Amino acid sequence: MKERFSSTELTALRNDLLQGGLIDSREAAELLQVFLMGRGYGVSPQAAMDAVGRVEMSGCSMPVLQKELESLALVM
Repeated sequence: MKERFSSTELTALRNDLLQGGLIDSREAAELLQVFLMGRGYGVSPQAAMDAVGRVEMSGCSMPVLQKELESLALVM
């Protein structure tokens, strides 16, 4: 399976999430939505919230972040 997002893109998103402190899950979910929409993908707000919870629980690990984004990305 070809990865949809480069490691550079994922690292930048991870840094943004960590700098924001992941304090507000709603804002983190919006950040995921903006990231995906900027790349031509759609995502449901609830799915983004669920994904943020799993990313937070993992300590924002890159493999989990990538897996969540890959599963969230809906072709528009």
